[in-house]
Amino acid sequence: MATPHINAPEGAFAPTVLMPGDPLRAKHIAETFLTDAVCVNTVRNMFGYTGTYNGKPVSVLGSGMGIPSMSIYATELVKFYGVKNIIRIGSCGGLPLDVKVRDVVIGMGASTDSNVNRNRLAGMDFAAMASFELLEKAVAAARAKNINVKVGNVFTSDLFYNPSETLFDTLEKYGVLAVEMEAAGLYGVAAEYGINALAIFTVSDHIRTGEALSAELRQNSFNEMVEVALGCL
Repeated sequence: MATPHINAPEGAFAPTVLMPGDPLRAKHIAETFLTDAVCVNTVRNMFGYTGTYNGKPVSVLGSGMGIPSMSIYATELVKFYGVKNIIRIGSCGGLPLDVKVRDVVIGMGASTDSNVNRNRLAGMDFAAMASFELLEKAVAAARAKNINVKVGNVFTSDLFYNPSETLFDTLEKYGVLAVEMEAAGLYGVAAEYGINALAIFTVSDHIRTGEALSAELRQNSFNEMVEVALGCL
């Protein structure tokens, strides 16, 4: 059953997989939230684990950075391991001033400068949207835990260091809440293979103010978004 990027045996992944970008965050989540977690993938140090949360099976696997890496892992999870739900749990850069560092953002939609989904649709635009089923569950879970979340459009960028001097002004004008690098790719894979997908973020830095959290805090302290994601089980 092993793929070029995953060495887990058949049946190693639960139907729902949480996917942080950082494999060390996957390890932190498994050790902090899951019961009887077992490491099921080590290829390229992209750690993956399967355990239970409140008696329900769940897996967590790093996705790496960017649409290509996310698309590879999401596709292999669906095609070769039968995964039905993928929830990205990652960091993002806040854009408008009312989105603060450490806020939780849920990507109802994901705009992008990537051509990945246009390639899927022969050059036509594709509205990269979250699964309503997971979105509804996530918002309900956040409310039940008194976690304030902001729900709306995010922007999936192919460039971390974007040279455009006007991009962020334009995105903010059109109501984009945050910038990240994977969601539009995940939503495209989900649409292609008929599975559910959702992207939940913690604001790790702010594009306008320059405020930013350390790499250690990004790796180990974004627990509220994990609780929201686990509430979707």
